[in-house]
Amino acid sequence: MRLTSLSLFSSILACSILSACTEMPDETGLIINNVTVVDAVSPIRAERSVVIRDDKIFAVNPALKGQAANTSNVIDGSGQFLIPGLWDMHVHFLYEPRLTEQMADLFLRYGVTSVRDTGGNLAKLVALREQLTARARPSPQIYFSGPLLDGKFVVYDGSDPARPALGVDVPNENTAHARVKQLKDAGADLIKIYELVQPDVYANLVAAARSHDLPIASHVPLMLTADEAGPLADSMEHLRNIELACASNWRDLLDQRRKTISNFTEGLGYELRRGLHSAQRLPAIAAYDENRCNEVLDTLHSTTQVPTLRLNTVFQQQPWTREDWPAALTNMPDEVASQWQRQIDLLQHTNTPPDDRFAKWSLFLISRLLEREVPIAAGTDTPIGLGIPGYSLHTELELLVASGMTPNQALYAATVAPTHFFGNTKQIGQIKPGMTADLVLLNANPLDDISNTRNIAAVMSQGVWAYP
Repeated sequence: MRLTSLSLFSSILACSILSACTEMPDETGLIINNVTVVDAVSPIRAERSVVIRDDKIFAVNPALKGQAANTSNVIDGSGQFLIPGLWDMHVHFLYEPRLTEQMADLFLRYGVTSVRDTGGNLAKLVALREQLTARARPSPQIYFSGPLLDGKFVVYDGSDPARPALGVDVPNENTAHARVKQLKDAGADLIKIYELVQPDVYANLVAAARSHDLPIASHVPLMLTADEAGPLADSMEHLRNIELACASNWRDLLDQRRKTISNFTEGLGYELRRGLHSAQRLPAIAAYDENRCNEVLDTLHSTTQVPTLRLNTVFQQQPWTREDWPAALTNMPDEVASQWQRQIDLLQHTNTPPDDRFAKWSLFLISRLLEREVPIAAGTDTPIGLGIPGYSLHTELELLVASGMTPNQALYAATVAPTHFFGNTKQIGQIKPGMTADLVLLNANPLDDISNTRNIAAVMSQGVWAYP
């Protein structure tokens, strides 16, 4: 049977553990037969049968032939392509409360089976993960940091309803160690350091995270440069503040930045950060120095970059002009879809074209990261900036390829690279025996065109069919 009919597909789901015709006929499992297996590490493998038992890949064998291929637990994958489940390495489940409950299902709909939440209320995230784990239908695997660890002035302090309270203050060394211990004890999978922390606090947060065996995601703190902070972290987000470090006049810009922050004694952290970015980002890009930038990027060989190109270029790429956007928007909660459409309508009636210099810089920097062998992982910052969960990840992959990656490199960025951050490369991200059965069945080859990752026939999460 072939996965082209939902009714046929549903009949398979109704089966429990059934007998499989493999090289070991007494074994049980579900078999995706005569499929082309594609992962970013192994050569492409045509005419294979992939055996799933419980939540694991049990075997990858030559395709079954004859009567053995026609048993009730065998799915015909002829002409289709099986890839590992995709990751989104930068999401915020709590940013838009009206969307939170639907995000898990939207991720799975688009083949995203693992996500890294990089900032939100810890207690709410713990409760959300417990709720999703306990429900009858599948859920993505969710890893979270808890709140953004910020400075005395917190960027996302909740003072504006449009910007939820995602951060907490870490004003000194003692607070740094206490915050990290609290996160570890509460079940956080990583920590996320934000932009207004002081240099000594940054160092203490790093030391505390290492002592608790927690990986570190970080923005580049505004009091530091990318080559100072980056090597201490396991990932850096959005490509922000690399532009300052790559500028010929980086020392002068950094001095100005430090003075502004040191003299800031009253006000909102959000406004402080926004003012510095507005004043320095574009001048830094204009002062780009390739030799200096090579020095900076060469310090980041062990620090995964999560570019979020989808976010950085949203006003230039205008995802709402894609043919598949209206259908994707209808899957969103009505209130959110209506609000987003109003924002889009307003943008379309604005006569002033958006400034595209940071967008172009972001796309340009991907080629430099590739040249200097800096690791890259795919993330979107959904739902910020009109980011539809799951859907936006495919846009990210397309932009990575447009910026210089091969389709295989982009697939690696969304399957294997994230596992290096969490140290679970032996458990997930490839299609081979012993790996978690997070799988996406495609109707076309993503190595021919990365946009084919959108052409989804079915999604499996931990051995259970999650979509359609």
